[in-house]
Amino acid sequence: MRPLYNIIEVANVHAGDENYMHRLIDDFADVEGVNGIKFQPFKYDKIALDDFPWYDVYKELFFNEKQWKGIIEKAGKHWDIWIDTFDDYSFEVARDNFAHVYGFKFQASTLYNKNLIALFTQLDLSQKKVILNISGLSIDQITQVVQEFETKVKPGEIILQVGFQSYPTEFIDSGLSKIDIIKNSFNNKISFADHIAPTEPASIHLPVSAYLKGAAYIEKHICLSGDQPKYDFYSSMNKQQYLEFMHEIKNYEAALGQPFVNSNEARYLTNSIQIPILKKSLQAGTIPHLERDFQFKRSKQVGLRAHEIEKYIQDFHILAADKKQNTTIHSFDFKKANIATIIAGRLKSTRLPSKATAKIGELSSVELCIKNCLRFKRVNHTILATSTTEQDQELKKHTFAPSVLFHAGDPEDVIRRYLDVVDALKIDVIIRVTADNPFVSDDILQHLLESHFRSGADYTSSRKAAIGTSPEIINASALKYLKSFFPNANYSEYMTWYFMNNQEHFNINIVDLPPSLVRDYRLTLDYQEDLDMFRKIEEHFSKNNLEYNIAELFQFLDANPDIANINSHLTLAYKTDQSLIDKLNEFTKIPDVVQKP
Repeated sequence: MRPLYNIIEVANVHAGDENYMHRLIDDFADVEGVNGIKFQPFKYDKIALDDFPWYDVYKELFFNEKQWKGIIEKAGKHWDIWIDTFDDYSFEVARDNFAHVYGFKFQASTLYNKNLIALFTQLDLSQKKVILNISGLSIDQITQVVQEFETKVKPGEIILQVGFQSYPTEFIDSGLSKIDIIKNSFNNKISFADHIAPTEPASIHLPVSAYLKGAAYIEKHICLSGDQPKYDFYSSMNKQQYLEFMHEIKNYEAALGQPFVNSNEARYLTNSIQIPILKKSLQAGTIPHLERDFQFKRSKQVGLRAHEIEKYIQDFHILAADKKQNTTIHSFDFKKANIATIIAGRLKSTRLPSKATAKIGELSSVELCIKNCLRFKRVNHTILATSTTEQDQELKKHTFAPSVLFHAGDPEDVIRRYLDVVDALKIDVIIRVTADNPFVSDDILQHLLESHFRSGADYTSSRKAAIGTSPEIINASALKYLKSFFPNANYSEYMTWYFMNNQEHFNINIVDLPPSLVRDYRLTLDYQEDLDMFRKIEEHFSKNNLEYNIAELFQFLDANPDIANINSHLTLAYKTDQSLIDKLNEFTKIPDVVQKP
């Protein structure tokens, strides 16, 4: 038969007594068939808030780094060393004793602790094993967790463990029924950890049954003979009981009919999981980010788990109200983001007079821009925002479609103009487009939108794209915060500079687009050469009866370099005019004395 790997679990029977720990190691040192021993280093103020009922017990159970070093070195003379990971302190002990550690275990309650996972990415685990206890998780959740550990932690092997501890753990809660399902769903080896009272025959027969069904690792709690330990005695075997277990082979099939996640197991995870708790206060309109904005601890508070928060964010939700530090997030704290495309345009151009109304095919330039903006998916409003000057009222005739709103606002302060629209429509997230860009791309926008919410950004743009094809994404709350420093936002038609020059105040997200969405073409309208090129492009789309998309556009320009080169010699003033660049750097910078809240 295949070899079985046996792990003895010390847990908390030591009650913080280092001498007990050493005597326990000595007691089991001559037991044949034991392969590994597992310890649980954690620190009370790292694993929980002081409102958690077991906080004082955690203090009692604490060993310092020197004590753990001695324990690990002693046990390592007999068995492989396994470390249970709960918090930053678990990581520190693991890191400091890394050469002696054979493998690590992540409890179900820590699998969504993004901070802890991020710490372990700092270590090279390619030669280590990792056990993931998946109690309380569905198959889809297990799949996601395994993928995350494979891509981020990258251990040499991932082992899936069934079994959870309650007081007492019932026979039907053993998880024996999961083994076949896991074998059929995953290629990982299986570990089994029962927590039956050692006086029950099932404490021996049940893990053996699990082995016969396919478990390759068996974990059993141990203790010294004699007086009952203060903690974790419920399922801990003394040496004699453990020796009996090692020699018994029975088959317990009665537990095979249990549902994959039963109510007691779900309750266990709910009561023990490290939940996301805000590291700092967040304002309404913020997109929370699990790694940046949360800590993961046990608490009496209830709230959404990490994967539930992720789901809301992936579905483009934002915070509906201000949230205080050290609180949890609930479903009612989220609202679906009201997303709007705001197109800024005027008729004051000197390089190409009235360029916004210049014809590109049958449509004016601004109408073609609006037409392509209306292709944007997952957007609630599209607004053409111009100034209150008499000249710009002409643009009211060029909104292209009845659904497009027209707004006339501040002639010079574009940020003020945007915020007037934001306030009127209660907009949460802005897609910023300028009317100079008739070929703005929805393919690029969708890539940016997903990244914007996933990263919890205030401002998102692409690192490299064909000029004029890539919009920007700005949280309305960030724009309001920015405006509080600039009553008169000079040069705010260059809004990008206000964010890129103040990155210490905002969560800036610069995205690398897929190569298929990137070219070096100039597709913004400033000069006659731009207009000539655009008319050639529109002629191609019209002649071939094509709906605009960036793939078709690039295919045409790639195949017709003579057309692409019509305007390739032109440059952008804000990239080449040093005088303008100096002014932008002067007028768009928040004073250094101002600190981000």
